[in-house]
Amino acid sequence: MALKTAEEFIESIKKMKPRVFMNGKKIENILDNPVTRTVVEANKASYEWALDPRYQDIMTTISPLTNERINRYTHVSQSIEDLVDKANAGTFTAENLGTCIYRCVGLDTFHSLWANTWEMDQKLGTSYFPRFQEYLKYVQENDLSVAGALTEPRGLRDEELKDWSDPYLSLKIVEKKSDGIVVNGCKINISGAYAGNEIVILPQMAHYAGEEDYAVAFAIPADTEGITYICQYTPESAEREQADDISELGNPVFGQRETSMVVFDNVFVPWERVFHCGELKYSGKLVERFARTHRMTCGGTCKVGFMNIIIGACKLLQEYKGMEKATHINDEILEMVVLRETARACGLTSATLGCEDPVGSGAFLPNEIMGNVSKLNVCHAFWRVLELAGDIGGGLTVTLPSMKELKNPETKDYVEKYLGFGSPAGAENIMKVTKVIQNWTSGLHGVGTYHGAGPVMTQKIMLNKLVGYDKEMKLVKKALNIKD
Repeated sequence: MALKTAEEFIESIKKMKPRVFMNGKKIENILDNPVTRTVVEANKASYEWALDPRYQDIMTTISPLTNERINRYTHVSQSIEDLVDKANAGTFTAENLGTCIYRCVGLDTFHSLWANTWEMDQKLGTSYFPRFQEYLKYVQENDLSVAGALTEPRGLRDEELKDWSDPYLSLKIVEKKSDGIVVNGCKINISGAYAGNEIVILPQMAHYAGEEDYAVAFAIPADTEGITYICQYTPESAEREQADDISELGNPVFGQRETSMVVFDNVFVPWERVFHCGELKYSGKLVERFARTHRMTCGGTCKVGFMNIIIGACKLLQEYKGMEKATHINDEILEMVVLRETARACGLTSATLGCEDPVGSGAFLPNEIMGNVSKLNVCHAFWRVLELAGDIGGGLTVTLPSMKELKNPETKDYVEKYLGFGSPAGAENIMKVTKVIQNWTSGLHGVGTYHGAGPVMTQKIMLNKLVGYDKEMKLVKKALNIKD
């Protein structure tokens, strides 16, 4: 079985028993809770699209490992064309979900692990690559939803790791056994990990002599004993819990981006699922190869889809309120379009300029400079789009009454009259579209966009490492006939 139905995916989640806490309470069933359910629904949609003939080319491909059709979110790119298709899938899922597809981080960890395990075997004589391929084949054959996790709390930033007050502020191996390893620690800001089948763990950072026990990468079922998920809780979470009708929410089915702190308390990982263990040089390479792939995803693909939704909501509101001739709004929407297309161009360029890395591995990764440029560009562009959307939405973006007032006999007529603005669209439609703008401008995605795949400084650090100025200086010297 290479492609699951949406129903089969839900059945696989029903069999899992992750230990999940939110708002000070244990979540006994993530399918029953209205907040955690949104993550399941987002992942479920990717299974529906994969079996829909209209979206087959976007959401599926043929696996070189199984020779079967598989979901694109389990496939490591084998060509430039694959990278472009990956980028297009990222935009498609984002614009149809209006939030994260929680399989994307896992997919980008696969790219890094494929490249690094191959290189480690070539240079160190390890046997990680066939081990990883067997794992990926298992994921593909069972069409598993896999999350990824890198970010860690870490200790005080002005201290070396050996001087931290608690050595487990980064994930650490505490024991090596004949059949596997035992780890303790924590990953934070992890998207949707409790609502998938598996999690892939990578180091957050490079490690050095004496830090071998932190240099670890592995995969594990999401409900493995010893793992605890402590979920975010926001005003949007509370609103969803209290909603009688989810159509009143800005993103009714798929909600906001949902994340959790993932705690590992003496978690056992069998050796066949360990892909990096103490090879210090490769902790940094795992992070770098993941980052260049994920920054293309975050910078030039999914945010394009998000901007499509924001632009659509602003355009609808403009028409509903009879403001089609308002020059300043037309200018603002056009500026959004330019920002969107710039993000799209960066993402597609990072794909089309990608390459096989390492040569001979079969894994194709985005162009590293453009991957970082994609994310750095969108960090600023997305805030500007939210600013423009907030201006177009106006004060009602944050002062909007509840849509329950449309069902309240004492307030219904007032709300329909005054928030209908005399428009044929009616108050209900205007309120729903305003709620979409509120979901973006007053929700979680602004900061999430800034920090997802690393905040601005991480891209600047990488670009300073990558960009050389020899070519540019030689051009000037040549033009001016300057001799060294």
